[in-house]
Order: sequence, then C-alpha cells, then structure tokens
Amino acid sequence: MEEAISFFRAFELWIYLLLGLGGLYYLRKFILAWQELQGASFGLERESAQSRLNQSASALVLLLTMAVGEFVLVSFIAPAMPGVAPLPTPTLNLLATATITLPAAIPQPEGTLTATPLLIPELPSGSGCVPGQIEVTMPQAGEEVSGIVPVVGTADLPNFGFYKFEIKRPSETIWLTIQAGNTPVQGGKLGDWDTTRLSPGDYQLGLVVVDNQAQASEPCVIQVRVSRAIETPASP
Repeated sequence: MEEAISFFRAFELWIYLLLGLGGLYYLRKFILAWQELQGASFGLERESAQSRLNQSASALVLLLTMAVGEFVLVSFIAPAMPGVAPLPTPTLNLLATATITLPAAIPQPEGTLTATPLLIPELPSGSGCVPGQIEVTMPQAGEEVSGIVPVVGTADLPNFGFYKFEIKRPSETIWLTIQAGNTPVQGGKLGDWDTTRLSPGDYQLGLVVVDNQAQASEPCVIQVRVSRAIETPASP
C-alpha cells in the first residue's frame, strides 16, 4: 500500500498531465458528437451520435474522478501515513571531537612500551531531547539492556503528525526505523524494542517527531549498551 502511494506521489505531475491530455481529447470528441447529434436528420445518425456522446461523457467523468482521487491521495492520505515519504533525519557528527594537546614526549628507555591514550567520542546524555515535548525516559542513557525493551517517553509537538524511533551503531550514519506511531504520547509507552537479534555492543536510540507538514524534529538521541539476555534453564 505504501509503495503504491509513494508511486502516485512521486509521479504526481505526470499523472495530472496525462489526465489533462486525455480530458482534452475526450472533450473534443464530446463537442463533435454533440454537433453531429444536433445536425442529424435520421434515426440511425442520431443513435450513432448519441452513443459517441455518451462514451465521451463517461470518459470525461472517469478522468475527472481519477484527478480528484489523485489529489486526495497525495494531499491528505499520503502525509498521514508514516514511511510513505522518507524524511531526512538529522544526524549527529559523532566523529567531531575536541582537540587535545598532549604533553611533550618523555624519552623512554629502550625496550619499554609507551601507552597511547585512546580517544572515544561520547554522546551527551539525551542529546536533542526537550522535556515535555520529545524525550526518552526509559531506557536511560548508558543503561545496559537486553531482550524486549519497552521504550517510554514523550512525543508531543505542536501540529503533531507521527513519531518514530530508530537505532544505529555509534560509528554508523544511517538510521534504521524500528517503530512508529500516529498518536501523541505524554510520558507513556512509545513501543517495544526487540534487541534479541542484535549483536551485543553500544547502540544509539533516536526518537523523531514529524509534524503534519512533514517537517521532522531534531532527534532525541540516547546511547545504551545491548547485551545478551540470560536464559533461565527450564526446571525439570
């Protein structure tokens, strides 16, 4: 269904153009049939002209109905469906780190190893979150999660359209949408996050709210660590 709506939205102008050309063609046939009907003197001529007139009128009504359907589909139905028009999700520049000046190297005796500090960019807790509008309260930033994780928070901006939450690795730039909803949420459950198929490690969870004009908010991003769920052995 979403693929079909995306098609009609992508080729909206071409569809209107084809419908317009078809309308002009059948309008000309309608006028010619009407003129022929007015000038017909015999019954067979009148019947033939009337048949062509009816066919042209039916085609015009059909084309008009298709044009109205295309307008309603693109203007009202498509904006209300999450995922029909992929929206650009702002991403954070995780590679940008502060420049650190290290002290001058101290000569080391031969045969000794020098430890090199490893700089790991860290994501601020709750980056892009606005309390009462867009925030994730559970899980919390830095928390270790496993199994089916309930995501709790708030997604309620003016002119609310829908919300979605996405995940990615800290080193990645492409977000993967895992849940969406079309009802505003205030301090409630946004959905469930199934981590059972993910490899253990650090992940970023981003909440994005889109308004009814298809404008996406800055994502509310937290970073958590996914671990393997501990399986409880079945009792004998």
